[in-house]
Amino acid sequence: MLNAQETAEILGVCESKAYAIIRQMNEELARDGYLTVRGRIPVKYFKKRFYFDDKAGDSDERTTDVQ
Repeated sequence: MLNAQETAEILGVCESKAYAIIRQMNEELARDGYLTVRGRIPVKYFKKRFYFDDKAGDSDERTTDVQ
């Protein structure tokens, strides 16, 4: 799971923008029936929504594999 600070660092945005992005993605997940954690987003879903190429497979490593 990524928190807002990690999300902001990866995307190069301020932390408040990262919270807004996480809130939006959590709303999408909730509409699809998933449970969410406020202020955090699953790495796999984050990568999917931002089209990151996961060359290491289904790795859940944070910023090193995401960038």
